[in-house]
Amino acid sequence: MSDSIVKSKIEPKLNLKEPSLYKVIYINDEITTVEFVVRSLVEVFHYSEDAALDLAGLIHTTGSAVVAVLPYELAEQKGVEVTIMARNNGFPLQIKLEPDA
Repeated sequence: MSDSIVKSKIEPKLNLKEPSLYKVIYINDEITTVEFVVRSLVEVFHYSEDAALDLAGLIHTTGSAVVAVLPYELAEQKGVEVTIMARNNGFPLQIKLEPDA
């Protein structure tokens, strides 16, 4: 007598969701220069010079501004990149991540 092996077809359950989005927020301070903020927006977030200058003005006048809305891992990576860049240049610029509602 031979033993039969029964293989059942398994249907994968794909409960894939879009990754959660997070806002990358620059917090204004009295030490970080506008020039540095503009440079970081151009280099890290690929803003044009004019758009970066406008956004830097908004950050300065309102105290903070959302500079990007990205999946969490990318938002965190860019936040860390800007923070390291700021510290290497002697600036205390703070970056905050918040879930995008």
